[in-house]
Amino acid sequence: MSRKVHCVIMGGGRGTRLYPLTKLRCNPAVPLAGKYRLVDIPISNCINSGYNRIYLLSQFNTASLHRHVQDAYRFDRFGKGFVEILSAEQTEDGDDWYQGTADAVRRNLIHFGAVEEDVFVILSGDQLYRMDFSKMVDEHLERGAEITVAAKPIPTDEAAGLGLLRVDQDFGIIDFVEKPTDPQVIQRLVPPELKGNSETPDRCLASMGIYVFNATAMFDALKGNTTDFGKEVIPSLVGKKNLRCHVYDDYWEDIGSVRSFFEANLQLCDDLPKFNFYEQSHPIYNYPDILPTSKFVEATLCSTSIASGCQIGASDFKRCMLGVRSIVADGCTMKNVVMMGADNYDSPQNEEISLGVGANSNIQNTIIDKNARIGRDVYLNPEGLNEGWVDKKQNIYCKDGILVVVKNGVVDDGTRIGNDI
Repeated sequence: MSRKVHCVIMGGGRGTRLYPLTKLRCNPAVPLAGKYRLVDIPISNCINSGYNRIYLLSQFNTASLHRHVQDAYRFDRFGKGFVEILSAEQTEDGDDWYQGTADAVRRNLIHFGAVEEDVFVILSGDQLYRMDFSKMVDEHLERGAEITVAAKPIPTDEAAGLGLLRVDQDFGIIDFVEKPTDPQVIQRLVPPELKGNSETPDRCLASMGIYVFNATAMFDALKGNTTDFGKEVIPSLVGKKNLRCHVYDDYWEDIGSVRSFFEANLQLCDDLPKFNFYEQSHPIYNYPDILPTSKFVEATLCSTSIASGCQIGASDFKRCMLGVRSIVADGCTMKNVVMMGADNYDSPQNEEISLGVGANSNIQNTIIDKNARIGRDVYLNPEGLNEGWVDKKQNIYCKDGILVVVKNGVVDDGTRIGNDI
């Protein structure tokens, strides 16, 4: 039997939870770990799993995503592999946007060319994890499942906002509740084997938004007008289809907020990060790096990661992630900073305020998006600011207790935001 595995990555909607990082780009195109994009995670997991038929469904602010995918993923014509971006399009059946994950897949079934023997792997474009999907697919086929949902055991106090499921002794899904808030409902979904004790909390199984479908089950599930897999499709099929659970108990982070994005980046600077980009057997792929090496002038670095092409002056850094072409002048202090760098270097005397961070600036607990220009003697710290605070020029936001200097933002010399601590 010639069975094909079609990997479908959901590009997300307007990206409101990650705003303002999604002000000028879609979720999967948000830079990660200095030199990657969020979309590199699921694409790399697919490639490392031996799957090279990869579709990326998107609709909002897709220009930078298109550029990145075209630069990074070029397969040879003999292997017949591809990463194809499918954006929302007008057809005879409709001319509006994707209404949800299931609606996006339904509208693109015509492009997949799938037959009944094929398998679909449905993935999210904004998660950080390393997973061999072939193991999940093999397990799915061995069990004779029609649909398999990947789930991770999590403490019950972290369950809000996630789909929770309960399984029987054969890992058949017998209950599925999307984003419950009632503590009694959450407690009902705690299986006996995940009951805690005086030292460990109760845990429950949370859906990771990763699904394996038999093609026939996919075709049946999408016959109606349901719009979302997690909210509608999966719960509606409990007891009607052979639904199984694939348990994954390793690092997984849903990059669903500015805070989670910030912390996911900074934990990479730890001695033993929860996610390891240096794992050689399962690399995370990216565009070819032709940048020069980074340059330092008497900088003091502590728990800091620095990508290629950076120019760093005599400044102090503590727990920072510096992206490609990051430029920091002399006399700066940076603590808990995610700096995404720049797309290009400055032309000589191109702007009054140069790319990067100007001299004698102090920046803490801040995300500096790409191509930002921060002047001299600037102080940035979210301490003392109310959630949702925005500066008059729309260059700086306070979101989830983190300051964000937006992409292409300009911060004038001498600007002071936040309280000194």
